[in-house]
Amino acid sequence: MSNSSSITEFLLLAFADTQELQILYFVLFLGIYLAALLGNSLILTAVACDHHLHTPMYFFLLNLALLDLGCISTTVPKAMANSLWDTRAISYQGCAAQVFLFLFLFSVEYSLLTVMSYDRYVAICKPLHYGTLLGSRACAQMAAAAWGSGVLCALLHTANTFSLPLCRGNAVDQFFCKVPQILKLSCSHSYLRNAWVLMIGACLASMCFVFILFSYVQIFRAVLRMPSEQGQHKAFSTCLPHLFVVSLFVITGLFPTSISSPSLNLAVAVLYSVLPQVLNPLIYSMRNQELKEAIRKVMSWMFSRMC
Repeated sequence: MSNSSSITEFLLLAFADTQELQILYFVLFLGIYLAALLGNSLILTAVACDHHLHTPMYFFLLNLALLDLGCISTTVPKAMANSLWDTRAISYQGCAAQVFLFLFLFSVEYSLLTVMSYDRYVAICKPLHYGTLLGSRACAQMAAAAWGSGVLCALLHTANTFSLPLCRGNAVDQFFCKVPQILKLSCSHSYLRNAWVLMIGACLASMCFVFILFSYVQIFRAVLRMPSEQGQHKAFSTCLPHLFVVSLFVITGLFPTSISSPSLNLAVAVLYSVLPQVLNPLIYSMRNQELKEAIRKVMSWMFSRMC
């Protein structure tokens, strides 16, 4: 029997059993990580440097790209390092930091997607009031509220999780530290203390989802009432990327957190912790001519500096 005071490290789930396959996974995840870094960094640079993109929608998109960079950097580098050095260890403090950062960034991203749905609602349904309702001060306050709520949520969950006595070893059944996996290691009667925190989180997440759903019902009703087909197309082109990103976030987040098969469990974790961060830049830039042009300028400037 072990307890939390005697545990100095946790053992993460390995991607493979052999060193050769571990190296292969390292190369694969290195490519994925670099793609996410490149895509999100291009969006950050384009929005920051192009004054035409200094609008509420792109301000929130800049925050989203920053969050995606943080999310994938919280989990993937440590997993790559473990694969490269053929180890599974992560320190107790490192595990706690990983849980906090993942919860923090995940919570902020969900809150920010809710705020972005409000931005699209005002832009489509109340265009004459857009400048008033979404001025620079209002945008900063909403972004700050999203980041602040993420800090509180992560602190609450992390503190409650790591205050539980651990009686079932130190092997985490995942490639990064997650609350459900840590709770599996706690004493059978102890995890119930964390139930009220999970219920609060579930209630807040449900409220955000209902708000997003309500916003898009109103948006679709307003768009379908537009007399101009060109106006409908323009409205849909500004809303669909956000809707795709929200759908990707929610669908991957709804995957079961615990599956009996370790390989399937690992694949599901990769889907919701890595896939959105890689695809979000592609989704937002695919149909957005302004953003594509700004990214093209950034890339041209980078290549000219290299030459």
